[in-house]
Amino acid sequence: MSESSSGVNISSEIYSKSSSSDDSNLCNTNTDVSFLASYKGVLQEGCDSGIASPLPCDTFKYLSWHKLKEHDVQGTQLRCPRVREGPSDEDLFLRGEEPTVKRKRKLTEQEIWQKRLQENWENCLNVNLSFQDLGDPYQQKNFYGILRRLIRVERLWLVDNSLTDLSAIRLPRCRELNISKNHFTSFKQLPKMPQIQHLSLAENNIESLNGIFDLSCTNLESLVLKTNPCEFQENYRAQVFSSLPNLKILDGIPKLPEDWSPMQRRSFPNMCTIL
Repeated sequence: MSESSSGVNISSEIYSKSSSSDDSNLCNTNTDVSFLASYKGVLQEGCDSGIASPLPCDTFKYLSWHKLKEHDVQGTQLRCPRVREGPSDEDLFLRGEEPTVKRKRKLTEQEIWQKRLQENWENCLNVNLSFQDLGDPYQQKNFYGILRRLIRVERLWLVDNSLTDLSAIRLPRCRELNISKNHFTSFKQLPKMPQIQHLSLAENNIESLNGIFDLSCTNLESLVLKTNPCEFQENYRAQVFSSLPNLKILDGIPKLPEDWSPMQRRSFPNMCTIL
């Protein structure tokens, strides 16, 4: 899910590829026999009865990525490895749920330190934490704690995470940020990112361009605002380009002559466009 400067890569894509090659060896692992029986039963019921059955990933929905190996979980059984901790046993009891995976023994101090070394977020350069299913406060608290540690990240993807406000987060070296398919309603809710060059806010709920001027002091070159209500404002493109002097591309389309303000157009009366 991230790549540190030391070369450690915990990308979900790579994990899925490596795990898929091990599917044939599933029966040779230390997986609990009862789990295998129930897993096969779910597949059999889904094939024979035609009734929708729970997906295998439902069993592991509260596991964080570093616990996958100890529970013999395959990458193909998860939509995306999680980076946040699951609810406590008490919270599960109040929800009327039972822990689906048995709790392991309490970790020693050395094991806790090794786990922290695995999560070397401070040195990560490229991070993809998309599709994290952040529906509950306990998930969001852990997730925001990780974001605060990304002090060297240059490329960050946070797609489809139900995010609403990152104004308390600072990403001092981030040049590319993708936070599409979230719940942002204002530019004021964006993180502090002085080095940003490429920003995607597609499929959010930003109604007004108020606050976009805060990005004018950056070197933002490309911006995506597709499927936001502000896209339907009159002179939408001209307003965005007039607020962001360094912007070159908006919604995948380079700056056109009609995107200049009236005063700028008068400065180039003989301008022609070759498409």
